Amino acid sequence: VQLRESGPGLVKPSTTLSLTCTVSGEEITRGYVVWTWIRQSPGKGLEWLGVITYDGSTNYNPSLKSRTSISRDTSQNQFSLQLTSVAPDDTAVYYCATLVGGIRGQGTQVTVSL
Repeated sequence: VQLRESGPGLVKPSTTLSLTCTVSGEEITRGYVVWTWIRQSPGKGLEWLGVITYDGSTNYNPSLKSRTSISRDTSQNQFSLQLTSVAPDDTAVYYCATLVGGIRGQGTQVTVSL
């Protein structure tokens, strides 16, 4: 299984960050597989953002729930992250991953700045 994140590396404050994870080697609709977005900021640990399950159900980090949305495109075998009203504190390396098994993409740096 391979995951690859894509999206803009620079996002302006107060706008929406949008990232896509393309999955190969596994169907995102396969039973009981849970897909997740996580991020890591300088000086901070890994922060879990949310998940989307094989049947499209979602669950989010309570501290970010009001700004986070995860969706999927089963025809493209992709799932996506949207984070609204971003601020410099949202600057991080963003990863898509499997919740179990520790398979993740290489990560993509997102910087929130003017």
